[in-house]
Amino acid sequence: MKAVRVTGYGGLDKLEVAKVPIPVPKTGEVVIKVHACGINKSDINMREGAYGTDIDKEQLAGWRREGVTFPRIPGSDIVGEIMDIGADVGKDYLNQKVILFPFQSQFKNGEEDITYIGSEYDGGYAEYVVWPAELCFPIPLKEYAESATFPVSALTSWHKINRTNLKEGETVLVTGATGGVGSFNVQIAAKVFGTKVIAVVGDLNQKDRLLHLGASNVVSYRSETLMEDILDVANGSVDAVLDVVGEPLFATSLAVLRREGRFNTSGGIAGSVAELDLRTLYLKYLTLIGSTPGAKSTIKEFQDLLQAISDGKVEPTLDCTFPLEEAKAAQSYFKESGKIGKVVLIP
Repeated sequence: MKAVRVTGYGGLDKLEVAKVPIPVPKTGEVVIKVHACGINKSDINMREGAYGTDIDKEQLAGWRREGVTFPRIPGSDIVGEIMDIGADVGKDYLNQKVILFPFQSQFKNGEEDITYIGSEYDGGYAEYVVWPAELCFPIPLKEYAESATFPVSALTSWHKINRTNLKEGETVLVTGATGGVGSFNVQIAAKVFGTKVIAVVGDLNQKDRLLHLGASNVVSYRSETLMEDILDVANGSVDAVLDVVGEPLFATSLAVLRREGRFNTSGGIAGSVAELDLRTLYLKYLTLIGSTPGAKSTIKEFQDLLQAISDGKVEPTLDCTFPLEEAKAAQSYFKESGKIGKVVLIP
């Protein structure tokens, strides 16, 4: 089969198109013919060594704080059709159109050890992939490319909002609102949980699209009066912040939170190290929440998300598609500003 592999830590030159054997299913596994695979920041972080390398494993936190075994096929937002089954898998799985829950976990020394397809296992930048049958679910939409926008980003958002304990009628600030997770934060917080969403972006040309996704107001982080802009459209302080940006907006986010407000982070795309004045934390009774999916408990959240998608409450945010063999160009485009939503590879 054709696959795109990462051959080591580094730049786009570490992505290669290769011919490799079609994977063979073990007991409990199925082989999926990949029809679409979304790109995530984690794909790029893995290649660039942002989750740790075999040289400096403690540099940054990640899934396992350890190096990756190369060559590795990346890709975790996978949808396709089951073409082969391993032992102990019912024949009714054959030819099912599925979307993959992209994590596996097991308990070691009393803690849940989470692993990730495309990082610890070969992923979806390929024509076929193998995965446990129990982690394959019916595709939520008819279109493969649109369905491939959901697994990681939308699950991250759904889990993040659950952990933040959002309530109907609350006012929520969403940073990085044009990205994969950010755009789902906007629509899930607004359309599923019934909150008033203030979206923070760089380019206000995307305002209409964000209003369509459910934002009540859109502000630009390039404004010299950003804090005042947020407080003005919020008619006061906000109840919660859903953040993926990190350091550049950290101080502003805490400043606009009301007393007993909640700040939830699931990424630091513009800076993962931020300064915190502890007086802000304890004098305002703030709650800081770290959030990432993957635990077995989030499988139920994934099923709830898929139901919301099937019911039309959550829509895909597809920016564009690339052929699989153009993965280098796709990852390069992924890092550009000005787009909204997901970039998807088509084998």
